[in-house]
Amino acid sequence: MDASEDLQHWFGHDVSPGECVNTEMVVTESYSSRDVVIPIRVCRGEKPGPTVFVSAAIHGDELNGTGAIRNMLRDPDWKLAAGTLLMIPVVNVLGFERHSRYLPDRRDLNRCFPGSTDGSMASRLAKVIFQSLVKRCDYGVDLHTAAVRRTNFPNVRADLSHPECLRLAEAFGAGIILNSKGPKGSLRREATKAGCPTIIIEGGEVWKVESSVADCMTRGVHNVLKELGMKPGELDVPDTQATIRETKWVRAERGGFIAMHVSPGDSVVKGQALATNSNLLAEDQNRLEAPFSGIVIGMTTLPAVQPGEPVVHLGRLASAKLVRRHEKQVACDQIQRTAHEHLATNIQVTEASEE
Repeated sequence: MDASEDLQHWFGHDVSPGECVNTEMVVTESYSSRDVVIPIRVCRGEKPGPTVFVSAAIHGDELNGTGAIRNMLRDPDWKLAAGTLLMIPVVNVLGFERHSRYLPDRRDLNRCFPGSTDGSMASRLAKVIFQSLVKRCDYGVDLHTAAVRRTNFPNVRADLSHPECLRLAEAFGAGIILNSKGPKGSLRREATKAGCPTIIIEGGEVWKVESSVADCMTRGVHNVLKELGMKPGELDVPDTQATIRETKWVRAERGGFIAMHVSPGDSVVKGQALATNSNLLAEDQNRLEAPFSGIVIGMTTLPAVQPGEPVVHLGRLASAKLVRRHEKQVACDQIQRTAHEHLATNIQVTEASEE
């Protein structure tokens, strides 16, 4: 076989087996008619294998995934054994430069896939990414955080009815898996539909890199690579993982200042106090309680609320036994335990007073 047949062509570069190349994908033009590019690291193993993309900051202010990918880029102690890995630290470069979730036209890039060639700027950008990157891959891992003024305990979200998505979700090892196809137009939903099974990971807050969340994401990506035979070694996953098929936002009933009684990753039982709402003179107005037993997946980081605003995002667990199992698993897994401790420092958590 001619050596040239082993080459893969990625965005203007020929990449040989065992080689890593930094390159750029041109996605659109700026107001000054200059190219807008997405930086990409392309790595190939010595052996054949699947092609996988790992992406972050498709919402330009969600940077924990960017930190996780940069951890991998700077780590000299691992090497891809097989297949091809594409690492994209920032997908939405236009939003990233403005510290914004959205593109300059105020559209959400993660609602525009697979895109079109003659639509809005967001739709055209999505089309280029989808055709030039996603459709050339066999699997995808997309890294996210919570939206502004919220935080999430690290969790995987995937269409669990799809066998390969389920496989990736379990291999990632976040400890919590949510069953969800994703919103219409989202990268993971449309990529999976197009034959590239893709999962997302949600963790932490916008506008920062939280080391505990980035570490969880980094471990998870390495786990996926091991599962797919692209990297040697045993998977580092929790002994048990909680699968969530129903979630609910517990919302404020009164306006005022919220005193939180739980933190991200906590397990709760039905009827347990989640938060107490009071006026600015600290006179209690009402208490929010867990409508079922489950896990605190996410929560607001803004202590002032109005009626109807989301306060705590709960994932339902079928029994108190599963609640206790989750508590033990978080306690014994170093990555999850560290994330639980660190995320709790971003929120003032107090004990609920006796009624």
